[in-house]
Amino acid sequence: MKYFSLFAVCLAGAVMAQAPVDSRKQVIVFKSVNVVPMDTERVLENQDVVVRDGKIESISPSGSAKIDLRALVVEAKGKFLMPGLSEMHAHIPPNDNITAQKEVLTLFAVNGVTTIRGMLGHPTHIELREQVKRGEVLGPKIFTSGPSFNGLSVKTPEGGDKMVRDQKAMGYDFLKLHPGLTLTNFNAIVKAANEVGITYGGHVSSGVGVWRAVDVNYSTIDHLDGFIEGMVPGIEAMTDQEIGFFGLFVGKKADMSQLPRLIEALREHRVWVVPTQALAERWIAADKSPDQLRAAPEMKYMDPKTLDSWTENKKRQMAVPGYNAADVADYIAIRRRIIKACSQGGVGLLLGSDAPQVFNVSGFSIHHELRYLVDSGLTPYEALKTGTVNVAAFYNASATSGTVTAGKVADLVLVNANPLQSISATTSIDGVMVGGKWLSRGYLDSELKRLEKR
Repeated sequence: MKYFSLFAVCLAGAVMAQAPVDSRKQVIVFKSVNVVPMDTERVLENQDVVVRDGKIESISPSGSAKIDLRALVVEAKGKFLMPGLSEMHAHIPPNDNITAQKEVLTLFAVNGVTTIRGMLGHPTHIELREQVKRGEVLGPKIFTSGPSFNGLSVKTPEGGDKMVRDQKAMGYDFLKLHPGLTLTNFNAIVKAANEVGITYGGHVSSGVGVWRAVDVNYSTIDHLDGFIEGMVPGIEAMTDQEIGFFGLFVGKKADMSQLPRLIEALREHRVWVVPTQALAERWIAADKSPDQLRAAPEMKYMDPKTLDSWTENKKRQMAVPGYNAADVADYIAIRRRIIKACSQGGVGLLLGSDAPQVFNVSGFSIHHELRYLVDSGLTPYEALKTGTVNVAAFYNASATSGTVTAGKVADLVLVNANPLQSISATTSIDGVMVGGKWLSRGYLDSELKRLEKR
């Protein structure tokens, strides 16, 4: 009779699993699953993982633990359970359009992204962050910057000081720096930020330079911004147009013998790096045309006007005077070399793809970024660490997140193959646990169908 009851509960669970199942209301058990804990490069085969109240209660060899007959049992034999991924350079629409904001959060969640760092904040993002935290909105955990600090928003040191203090008081998690800051205004921002206790990161203004950015302990430098420029002799005498986007036109002039010095400085100052290589490979590189990128399956989740804008943006980039496909390929190779050097040199890498941005669709692009990290010379395990273990360390949350370990938050992704053997396995998702809720493959499919724009 007990076995029949368990079968009935499992069958009922399979039907109910089309809607999110809250682990605060019903225990969830991943049965006979292979666990990718990410504490070391290993797989724990054939385990039962019990989740209760949004946390991993236990991990034990399958069949060795008692399973609550009221639990939702997810039959996961042959599948792999890994930590949820993070998008550390994300964008939530910076406006009052809550519908568009929720759509972006859903795209992240259904692709296994359980934490995002919003890099262009808006006052509505503060409330959205709290709604997600309270479980009122389904989506990844949000860390958000405030509006951008740039050459237009910061005209004077006093203006920069005030903007820092205002954003701290409003409750933003960190400050987002964009290009155009003068060194004087930048120094005022840094001084105020240190006084009120808020971190800052993002772009490196040409008037500041990467070496100054490192010296003042940027929290993160994103896009490898300023890295190539910082290794080019005489860069101070060049205009932004001569330098190009993220140093595109000066890659050949970089003195790569300076790379070990840069890596050492980043490591010593504990500056984390968010490469967003997907942005370079999909926007800047010439190996794929705008039409090819536009034809990718995930583009159906973007509205036609956005795709038109992205298409024209890439075409303009490829039409800039001085753009040469062979030189751009060399530039991409230099970026890959820098990424590998960061990994080998002990610099903390964080997973981020700058989505949604030119041909980077929210959620989908993080899997492209993982592949580009592997193409840069990282192993699948090293690439996965950038979106799991490293993110937990960055937020000083290693005791509660980042690995599949008993007692930790159950931000999880169930995939159909071993991601340690092939990084492409992260795209074969069977279900996601985010915010304490289990999203089955059926639910993911229904949400994706709902979000199609064409």
